[in-house]
Amino acid sequence: MLFKKKTDFKVDSRLSHIAFIMDGNGRWAKKRGLPRKVGHKFGAEAFENTVKNCHKLGIKTVTVYAFSTENWSRPKDEIDAIIGLMEKYIEEAKKYEDIKIVFLGDKSVLPITLQNSIIELENRTSHYDNTLNIAFNYGGRAEIVNACNELIKEGKSSVTEEDINNHLYTKASPDPDLIVRTANEFRLSNFLLWQCAYAEFYISTALWPDFDMKELQKAIKSFYERKRRFGGIIDK
Repeated sequence: MLFKKKTDFKVDSRLSHIAFIMDGNGRWAKKRGLPRKVGHKFGAEAFENTVKNCHKLGIKTVTVYAFSTENWSRPKDEIDAIIGLMEKYIEEAKKYEDIKIVFLGDKSVLPITLQNSIIELENRTSHYDNTLNIAFNYGGRAEIVNACNELIKEGKSSVTEEDINNHLYTKASPDPDLIVRTANEFRLSNFLLWQCAYAEFYISTALWPDFDMKELQKAIKSFYERKRRFGGIIDK
């Protein structure tokens, strides 16, 4: 990693994929006496800025946990606000000229207009090198079950790790090197359960709408202070 000065902060090949659990939008709004959906609006801005900052620093793949399979239990007005923000983002993302956007999760239960917009955006951006994975109506357990069911349909009677890797929603991306969770929460919440086997974790005390370049750089610096063994031993 290079960071001789703030303007020279870059990553190297050891860090190619960061995944974010964007937590704390509701709490951010509550602290300010605002409705939870307002927190999601400011969280959406932090999401866009963080993706741009990651690619500025040289991180090729970014994954964000935008909406889980469990989030449908939230109040309807909050769900509607999140879906509305995603629809707005998709329209803006059509202008991007450097990021491939992939949606992870079960699209079939989403409103048909949103499904069509997602497919159009994925097709429009499929040829770019940098990748943004958006986990929307996503659950790690459901992803593994879906991969196994696809393999069964193909007639598999036994499977390898590679078989499962090739049938995950993330099959076109490397496993995350670093998972960042905000709001001082210490759990995965059903996110990338298969893919995070050897990921490093960083917990930020910042609520997601307050997550900025400074917080991102703190997470990256923490990553580079780790010794990644991948189950082996590193000689001192």
